[in-house]
Amino acid sequence: MIPDRSFSADVAAIRERARQKMENGPLTESYGHKAEDVVGVLNDVLATEIVCWMRYTRHSISATGINRAQVAAEFSEHADEEREHAMRAAERISQLGGDPDFDPATLAERSHTTYETFADDDLEGMLRENLVAERIVIESYQEIIRWLGDGDVTTRRLMEDILAEEEEHADDILDLLGG
Repeated sequence: MIPDRSFSADVAAIRERARQKMENGPLTESYGHKAEDVVGVLNDVLATEIVCWMRYTRHSISATGINRAQVAAEFSEHADEEREHAMRAAERISQLGGDPDFDPATLAERSHTTYETFADDDLEGMLRENLVAERIVIESYQEIIRWLGDGDVTTRRLMEDILAEEEEHADDILDLLGG
């Protein structure tokens, strides 16, 4: 059977366009968003992931009680993954020609989630607050993915990958809560 070759691209034209505006790096004429808009959204994602990293880290260190080991280990794992999400968002911001905003003075106001502390023995409170945060992130990131659509497939895939891990976090926490 002969494969269907109905797709066609003007490779010569693509080659010519690639030589133009080389200073734009990965941003070609077919990029479907304003890069500064995507950078702004990703800087909010960066702030959100940093706040989540800090909250999980604090909870992993301060948790006490009979179930401390299991819960702290889960919080520590989630903290590592949130930090990785932040770094991936920062790298994409840079690829798009933007500056990752790590400014501690504005992190909390740009974050979609909040930073809550609890009594060290309130493992259930910590778990519940982290589950709320994950649910906020899941819904926010779903909206970002829909907004990106086909206009920036690379950023959309990045956000889809992060979203999948955030959904795993929510499921892990629900399991710890016995839900």
